[in-house]
Amino acid sequence: MSHATLRIDGDRLWARLEALGEVGAVHGAAGERGCARLALTDADREGRDLVLSWMHDLGLSVVVDAVGNVVGTRAGTNPQAAAVMVGSHIDTVRTGGRFDGNLGVLGGLEVIETLEQHGVATVHPISVAYFTNEEGARFQPDMLGSLVYVGGMAVEAALDVRAADDGARLGDELARIGYAGPTPCPTATAPHAYFELHIEQGPVLEDQGFTIGAVTGVQGISWTEVTVTGQSAHAGTTPMRLRRDPGFVAAAITTGVRAIATAMAGTQVATVGRCEFHPNLVNVVPATVTLTVDLRNTDEGLLQQAEEVFAALCEQLAGEEGVTIERRTLARFQPVEFDESMIGLVESTARALGHTTMRMPSGAGHDAQMLARVCPTGMIFVPSVDGLSHNIAEYTTPADVVAGADVLLQVVLAAAGAHSAAVH
Repeated sequence: MSHATLRIDGDRLWARLEALGEVGAVHGAAGERGCARLALTDADREGRDLVLSWMHDLGLSVVVDAVGNVVGTRAGTNPQAAAVMVGSHIDTVRTGGRFDGNLGVLGGLEVIETLEQHGVATVHPISVAYFTNEEGARFQPDMLGSLVYVGGMAVEAALDVRAADDGARLGDELARIGYAGPTPCPTATAPHAYFELHIEQGPVLEDQGFTIGAVTGVQGISWTEVTVTGQSAHAGTTPMRLRRDPGFVAAAITTGVRAIATAMAGTQVATVGRCEFHPNLVNVVPATVTLTVDLRNTDEGLLQQAEEVFAALCEQLAGEEGVTIERRTLARFQPVEFDESMIGLVESTARALGHTTMRMPSGAGHDAQMLARVCPTGMIFVPSVDGLSHNIAEYTTPADVVAGADVLLQVVLAAAGAHSAAVH
């Protein structure tokens, strides 16, 4: 079998996706099956252990670093060559699906098993990685593990991050689940190249009828936690003109950031994803409201413009309602453009395999944007049914999973320098 005709085993890959999907499984009323594996929880430990067992089954050399990133490596014929890395994450949001992140990691394992099965050696080693806390659902910032991996955040600072839900310290949780590893971080040797297979998490590929997205880059992300403090008061006896109501201000911020995105148009998006009232009682004007604002744009200048308008909105509302507004940055990443040669490799490979392709930016953040700081990086998107993700109804068809994994196999072979194969 020639390298060009090698294909992954779709049934084997799907079986691993199903097995990992049972860890932290959640079920919907209409039969949907999703996952809740927040970073460094017991469910995350169980998922990590399962993927680690598959790495060992494949004979990979496995290391766990100081922030819990796990990297399994298949040796190449050149011991001095840097590894071609394939990776993603296996943590989820609380209402996550079975494909987000998981496909990239398990697709990488399937690539290695396919090479083993057909006796294909590569000049460069091939590594499969799953990075800690990509989602940022429990600890901020998101992509924390890969950010530390490339030297963008100090290990000590990462270990001291506190969980948004229960205040737990990241370093303590790593130790508790047994993934506080001995390997230094950031990585001493940058990968030769990095590839990430991922579901699109949006509706564009499906809507336009394409199978493979050759990802051009990742839009910039600005996450802010906003705390509005006013005066708690009786809901029935306090006249409207005398209120200092943080609930009203939170609502105005919610509609205001939507208006910012609508006015700017283009790729600008804005979301209020979390809003917490205190004391959260039906007949009490709240004392404080804490909410999060997520701004994203593919253009750094426009993202800064959105941030400036948002800041001015907060100042205006604070003055008009007589409240105080404190803003705290949770995450801030500039837009990332991927290497043109990597975009072209994904595109040409997909077309050679007979798939329809389109170039497209990613609206979501990914570990790939961190790896792009240190090595040539490419991403492969496959369609999300109905555009759903971060939703237990998230789904990608087996045919599209196989298509994406076959593209991943071929781009890894191209980058890693395949040079021998047994004939079957």
